[in-house]
Amino acid sequence: MVERLWAPWRLEYVAGERQGACFLCEAAEIEDAADACRLWRDERVLVVLNRFPYNNGHLMVAPVAHVGDFGALDDETVLALVRALERMKDLLDEVLAPDGYNVGVNLGKAAGAGLADHLHIHIVPRWHGDTNFMAVLADTKVVPQALEDLRQKLLAALAGDEWANAGDV
Repeated sequence: MVERLWAPWRLEYVAGERQGACFLCEAAEIEDAADACRLWRDERVLVVLNRFPYNNGHLMVAPVAHVGDFGALDDETVLALVRALERMKDLLDEVLAPDGYNVGVNLGKAAGAGLADHLHIHIVPRWHGDTNFMAVLADTKVVPQALEDLRQKLLAALAGDEWANAGDV
């Protein structure tokens, strides 16, 4: 008998109509932060939860400016990106306590960038044993927590944080 794992939230990604709009630009501008999966933003940097995560806690840190490469950013924005990445790692340590992280940037479609025109840095929490038979045998990744539930836990941990208060959710 074949076992099935239902993941209906993936249908939007697999079958959804691809719009011309940049989802990171939309996430930066949309008023409803929850609808945008936005965790934090300031005038230079945006942090969103990945709607189609590789692992629980998968975040993307991006410049608010719609640029595709680091060379198009001023030094202040590059520093702000790195500081935001550092703060998000600390936040994930506090809330999820992972064993490690994959942090990376895909520059260009050939490198795997699904959104090549808007630079973004992935931060993916990892745990010992988080790759199991499901990924190997069923080509399926199990993410054990709903995005909004995780977003609320991260926001609660950010509450009162001096760094976080410099931005606006």
